[in-house]
Amino acid sequence: MKNLLLVENPLVKRDVTILRDKNTDAAGFRAALDRVSFSIAIEIGKTFELLEYTVETPLEKTIGFRLSKQIVLIPVLRAGLSMVHSFLKMVPDARVGHIGLQRDEITLQPINYYYKTPKNLEKSITILLDPMLATGGSAVSSFNSLKKKGVGKCILACLIAAPEGVIKMSKEHPDIDIFSASLDRELSPVGYILPGLGDAGDRTFGTL
Repeated sequence: MKNLLLVENPLVKRDVTILRDKNTDAAGFRAALDRVSFSIAIEIGKTFELLEYTVETPLEKTIGFRLSKQIVLIPVLRAGLSMVHSFLKMVPDARVGHIGLQRDEITLQPINYYYKTPKNLEKSITILLDPMLATGGSAVSSFNSLKKKGVGKCILACLIAAPEGVIKMSKEHPDIDIFSASLDRELSPVGYILPGLGDAGDRTFGTL
C-alpha cells in the first residue's frame, strides 16, 4: 500500500469518530466531514509545486507564489459533492467536474451514468473526491474514464478506505496517490467498509 497516505492528527481522529457514531445527526455529520475534508485538502496541498512572481505590498515589492498548475476537483456523485466545499476553501480557483456512478447491488460493479469535466485535464492536477474507498470499483472506473480523456497527474481523496480498495487501486492505477483519514479493517460480504461509517451520501444529505 505504498500509494496510501494517511492524514492523521488528533483532531482528524476525533472527527472520524464523530462520523462513525450512528447517533451523529446530519448536521453534525456534515460539519465533521467538512473539517476532515479540509484537513485532507491541506495535506494534498503540500504536494503542489509553486511558481514565483513579484507582488507589491503596501510597503515594497517582494517574492510571492502561485500554484504552477490548475487544480481540477472531480466529485463522484453523489457523496463526493460533500467534499467539494472544503477543497474550494483552500483552492477557490479550482475548476469542478462531475462523474456519476452507482453501484450494482448484486455485482457490486459501478455503473457510469454521467461524465462532465473541464478541458485541458492533461495540464492540470485532478483530484477525485469520494468519501469511501470500498471495493475500489468506482475509483478505478473513474480513473479509467479520466485517463481515456488524457488526464495528467491524478490524486484520490477519501475519508476512509478498505484494504481491498487500496490494493485494487495499487494494481490498476499504481501511479495515483490515495489520501485518506483512515484505513479500516475490511469489507463486509456485501462490500461495505467495516467498521466504516455507514452510507456517507445518505448521512450527509439526510436520506436514510
